[in-house]
Amino acid sequence: MPRAGLTPDRVVDTAIALVDERGLDALTLAAVAERCGVAAPSLYKHVSNLADLRTLVGVRVLREMADQFATAVMGRSGADAVATLMRAYRGYVVAHPARYAAMPADPLHQAEFAEAGRRLLEVMGAALRPWQLSDADLVHAMRAARVITHGFASLESAGGFGLPQGLDETYERLIQMFLNSLSSAHTPQES
Repeated sequence: MPRAGLTPDRVVDTAIALVDERGLDALTLAAVAERCGVAAPSLYKHVSNLADLRTLVGVRVLREMADQFATAVMGRSGADAVATLMRAYRGYVVAHPARYAAMPADPLHQAEFAEAGRRLLEVMGAALRPWQLSDADLVHAMRAARVITHGFASLESAGGFGLPQGLDETYERLIQMFLNSLSSAHTPQES
């Protein structure tokens, strides 16, 4: 019988806390079980194995990102929505670099992650809607936004920027460059 209060959600919560504190490589069933106050075999009532737990963590991260980004852009449109989304993305990665590392690189092509990955893309697509991009141009725009946000925030969280100029200014310039690239090809429509 499962320990009272131990649920799959609590196991994932504990795993995420462990990842946040010690990194993704520290995620083991033994470490999660210890934090939950149970023996490792007790976790098998809630997760199949470590791969299953890693999947659950990755799905939670994708959903959390989609929810936070949707909240950030709610009521905004056009350049304001896109800039806000890109700032929220950077903020998430910098605040949770180890948790972010649990997200798969290509969630749409892994069945376990596809739904959560689509939710995140829907938020990005909604922010870009005023430009009325073709399906192909929308994919290119979402990729470009992801490359900018992922690359910058990953380097930042790893301490990869050592020059004295302010990171916020650099990032705002990147956002503006991205917005300029959209506007040069398409004029945003009021929503």
